[in-house]
Amino acid sequence: MNFKYWKLLFYMTLMNSIMITISTFSWLNMWMGLEINMLSIIPLMNQSKNMFMTEASLKYFIVQAMASSILLLSIILMSTHFMDNKIMLIMNSSLLIKIGSAPFHFWFPEIMEGQMWAMCFNLLTIQKISPFMLLNYNMNSPYFFSIIIILNMIISALMGLNQISMRKILTFSSINHIGWMITTIMFMKTIWIFYFLIYTFTLICLIYILNNFNIYYLKQMINLNMPINLKMIIMMNFLSMGGLPPFIGFLPKWLSIQLMVMNNFTFLMTMMVILTLLTLFYYTRLIITSLMLMKNTNSLKFKINNSIIFMNLMNILTLPLMFIIFMV
Repeated sequence: MNFKYWKLLFYMTLMNSIMITISTFSWLNMWMGLEINMLSIIPLMNQSKNMFMTEASLKYFIVQAMASSILLLSIILMSTHFMDNKIMLIMNSSLLIKIGSAPFHFWFPEIMEGQMWAMCFNLLTIQKISPFMLLNYNMNSPYFFSIIIILNMIISALMGLNQISMRKILTFSSINHIGWMITTIMFMKTIWIFYFLIYTFTLICLIYILNNFNIYYLKQMINLNMPINLKMIIMMNFLSMGGLPPFIGFLPKWLSIQLMVMNNFTFLMTMMVILTLLTLFYYTRLIITSLMLMKNTNSLKFKINNSIIFMNLMNILTLPLMFIIFMV
């Protein structure tokens, strides 16, 4: 059995820390939950004697410890100066550092580049739950968060254009989705939960593919040898991740657009849609390149097995679910 018992222990502690952070009513207990979360993920990030994993886990610890210190400072100041706007700004900034939001994203791509796909999935999804729930309690400055949302869109669009690493592409795509999630959680938490679940489902399909074929760079995706129809099914996930209709990834964005229009944030909505098109552009470029530049001599050989069948069944769900929702 490859899955060691100590991994199970740390994963259980990780989930318990998320439950502690979400369910408590004290800011100090929330901070303790975030600390337990950080201490649980570090051993999982440093599973093998790999220099890149060790460097990434050390960077992650330093950044998260700095953000936790700022959060603790803001909690102490809040207990003495009540709910001052400047203190809330400091607290929100520390939480934005923890989720890797722009302009505090400096650590996110480098740490993602040094991890395996399973840990990349944890960093992109599970590690964002607790900080997002704490942000939900501090949504008292819509103009500040509007600036953060625009910065997420601009940085993810521009910095993702020249990337050849699949992990960095997914990282900057995640920064784009963080902007949309902040928008949904600012207006309605239920829509944020729905957005997060759809994003997690699409990411599971993508990372399952990339991990199964051991793909980390664009060249490996281009050299992937498989029938064109199966390759097109796989590419649906990239279009869904970019939010192209009629794929399931467009539905939470559609709900977010409706929320912003109803709350008179039309300019913000327009900017987000325009800048998200750039994110969709580098996904489209990846798909066109992979489908057109197919080689006969490939390092990755295609074999039909149970995992491939399961993978394609999951991928096919990204399109019909959208039609089902439209018909309902």
